[in-house]
Amino acid sequence: MKPQVLISVVSGFVLLAGCGEKSTSSNASTNASSGGSPLTAPVDYLNAAAKAQQNAVKVIDTTSLDKAIQMFNVDQGRNPKDLNELVPKYVPQIPAVPYGTKLVYDPDAGKVTIVKQ
Repeated sequence: MKPQVLISVVSGFVLLAGCGEKSTSSNASTNASSGGSPLTAPVDYLNAAAKAQQNAVKVIDTTSLDKAIQMFNVDQGRNPKDLNELVPKYVPQIPAVPYGTKLVYDPDAGKVTIVKQ
């Protein structure tokens, strides 16, 4: 009976040691990608928040424009030649895009995308 207890204790230590190494390496890779210093944590947080806001704006802008293009297509039987045909009946104005990006409209597909300049 003692060898079974010894085996279970040793296997428990091996499991704990293996888990500890794995979480340490994943923490190291997470910290390396985000700067890893407690001194830069506020800056890292603000950068991540700004990127998240830009991504949210991209999704909202393209979704509203795609919906306006679909409504135009239903009314007119074709896609608009350019986005200015949507103003003011379908959208009040063409939405502004984040700095460093631009709107790209494909009239054949009727899709709007935001790309980096």
